[in-house]
Amino acid sequence: MMSAEARQITRDDIMAPEAYAKERRARRAEMLPIKKLRRLEVGPYATFYFESYDTMWLQIHEMLHIEKGGDEQIDDELRAYNPMIPQGADLSATLMFEIDDPIRRGNVLARLGYVEEKAFFQIGDDKIYASPEHDVERVTEDGKTSSVHFLHFHFTKDQIAKFSDPAVQVMLGIEHENYALLAIVSAASKAELAKDFG
Repeated sequence: MMSAEARQITRDDIMAPEAYAKERRARRAEMLPIKKLRRLEVGPYATFYFESYDTMWLQIHEMLHIEKGGDEQIDDELRAYNPMIPQGADLSATLMFEIDDPIRRGNVLARLGYVEEKAFFQIGDDKIYASPEHDVERVTEDGKTSSVHFLHFHFTKDQIAKFSDPAVQVMLGIEHENYALLAIVSAASKAELAKDFG
């Protein structure tokens, strides 16, 4: 697809609803192993879902399939999801705090105000901090954070080269005072995410 190279999904990339419905099961199955590599957990509650042209293409089609909003829904979905497609020198992630129990979820989120500004990649001595999307305010007045955040990590050419080097260890972490944890990015996930560069 031409717009995959342009790093943007356009109306030309949107399948007709009936065509997508026929291919839906196969498309979703095809993406499962890729999405698994792009899903990174940090600690017990935080999960980073790293987005790409392909994950956003699927997400848009899923929204159109489920909500059945027709032609007028397409532009809304493109506006919502195109900003999460990496542009060659960045990685984009949806950060979710996944806690089933609503009381525990409320208690944890109440202590994690501005956690979205504390996420980072560590490559050697370099730390690349997240730049959160500021589409809506995600922290309440009493300091409770949202369970969903949209993040961008911007890399220099040197940092991209290090990230892409199989010999270099990369870690993903959060250094919030109430949630300070670090996870090693597996070689397979690192190789998958490195495809977003260049």
